[in-house]
Amino acid sequence: MLTRRQLGLGALAVGALGFSSSTAHDYASRQTFDHFERVFREAGDADQVLAGRDSERGFKDYRGLSLPAWQAAGAYTVGFATLTDASGQPLLEVRSALSYADEATARVSAGTSASRFTLEVRNTRYGRVATFPDLSLDPASPDYAVKRIHDAYPTPTMVTARDPRPAPAGGTVPVLGETRLSVKPMIFAVHTGMITYPMAAFARIVLHDGHLTKYRGKALEYLQAVKEAVAVHEREWRPEGHLIWVKGMPLPYDGTEQPTNQWLALGLTYAELTAATGDPFYRDRALRMARSFGGELKPDAGDAYVWSYWPSFGKTYNGYTADQNVSEYTPSIAGARQIEDLSHGGIDVEFAALAFRHKIYYRGIDLARIARTYTRNLATTGPDGLPTTNARLDGTGGPLNAEGSLQAGRWMAVAPWDAGVFTHSRSIYDARAVQPAQGAYPASYLANMAYLNWFARRS
Repeated sequence: MLTRRQLGLGALAVGALGFSSSTAHDYASRQTFDHFERVFREAGDADQVLAGRDSERGFKDYRGLSLPAWQAAGAYTVGFATLTDASGQPLLEVRSALSYADEATARVSAGTSASRFTLEVRNTRYGRVATFPDLSLDPASPDYAVKRIHDAYPTPTMVTARDPRPAPAGGTVPVLGETRLSVKPMIFAVHTGMITYPMAAFARIVLHDGHLTKYRGKALEYLQAVKEAVAVHEREWRPEGHLIWVKGMPLPYDGTEQPTNQWLALGLTYAELTAATGDPFYRDRALRMARSFGGELKPDAGDAYVWSYWPSFGKTYNGYTADQNVSEYTPSIAGARQIEDLSHGGIDVEFAALAFRHKIYYRGIDLARIARTYTRNLATTGPDGLPTTNARLDGTGGPLNAEGSLQAGRWMAVAPWDAGVFTHSRSIYDARAVQPAQGAYPASYLANMAYLNWFARRS
């Protein structure tokens, strides 16, 4: 199983980000890009990424299905522990939706009587603990474990519970001691999109350029793999133009709309499939997503676009209560209305620019306003005097550190509408003298450098 941070082109090796105050490069030059790319490619290539699909490795998701895409777990999925009696019969399933639930434990200790017990769920990464004293497994008791735990939500470790017994009754308690939570893998649309989008772009380029016929076989192979991976997410699609997490998926906020960047990541692939194949099915998907995202774009006082991390039409953004029965693992939420950030927003920006270039949706004024989001709200200087960006699209959140600010290049798709995006993004790389390396983060830096090269040659 791979964590989200290990997925993508950097999934094959993890290395340290290299900085140097003495060795600088021209990050908009082909020579520099080729040098960095040679170092990175030692980690593997796209064929190895395809070999990492669940269907190729025989891996199964939480439903027991082995599918042609890439599963993840660890930091992003719910943790489970099944508490049993002395004979091993399941009595209570304990779940934690706090990140890194695989670093959590469920400890059972004695209660005030032989039919009572105390449950403590502790996440060691965050040092958070939720304690439920003197629980009962009798559904008729006011201290019935499932009800008490759900009534207490949200607790520090975001605990929920389920009774797996066919005929629940009291008179017994789980075995005393500690059980480590384990996670169940699932396939995220955001990962599928970020992995398949460049493959679909490669196919589109090769199939439309008569000078590249020697790559046609590989392009068709990638195109078929992309279609199969995208199809894994059919049950998540909603005709309004977004994706949901189906209730019961083992992650926080199951049963709700996915964050905007996560469904637009798959939208990138839909857009490239539209251009590669001309298939109206993919064009309809990309168009509906583009319209949905267009409804999220709000001009601010400086005529720059601002939007939220969670779609404003969604349940997570607006909040819901336990009696609405929305989510299995996040029974209620007051509402999450945070503004989108630089890094995740880069996915949204690239989708908007791609939909414009492939004549699917958006106008030039839309891309100009997104460019102003960068130059007027994000671009700034840090306390050390070096160029960086603010964390969020409305200019709030304070200056980002070096690692975060190097994601600025992901906004290069809108640089044609404001060259300041290029100038500032390049200055961030210059100021930190980034060196070639392998790993998950360098994968995105390499993509950013490709964009710097792309725009430099347009100018």
